[in-house]
Amino acid sequence: MKNASPVFYWAARLVAAFVLFQTLFFKFTGAEESVYIFTTVGIEPWGRIAVGTLELIAAVLLIIPGTAWLGGILGLGLMLGAITMHLAILGIVVRDDGGYLFFLAVLVASCSAYVIIRNRTKLVSLLIAIRGKR
Repeated sequence: MKNASPVFYWAARLVAAFVLFQTLFFKFTGAEESVYIFTTVGIEPWGRIAVGTLELIAAVLLIIPGTAWLGGILGLGLMLGAITMHLAILGIVVRDDGGYLFFLAVLVASCSAYVIIRNRTKLVSLLIAIRGKR
């Protein structure tokens, strides 16, 4: 089972990056569903473009081995925001999607959290370095 760990780590990174990349088309082209979501939340169009840009950065960072942990942090933060918006404003089901977008947000959040956990020593080192510079 020890060999399964790298496979799960790569799978988590690729799944999160794939989902993030896949949703960019909808955000950057102003697809009806994206415009509806960001209008409902009250941040259309600038929020849609900003979130899309941050998701693009997170996806790229997740793919690069040395920066995957940064992509995980950014991806988790973005998805916690998405999950919060679903629970507070949009609802789990958005325009009869059966909860698909909510599921994708939870999936990316879970994969991102796993990437962070696998790289926790890098995160701890960064936090120690930041604290030491004060």
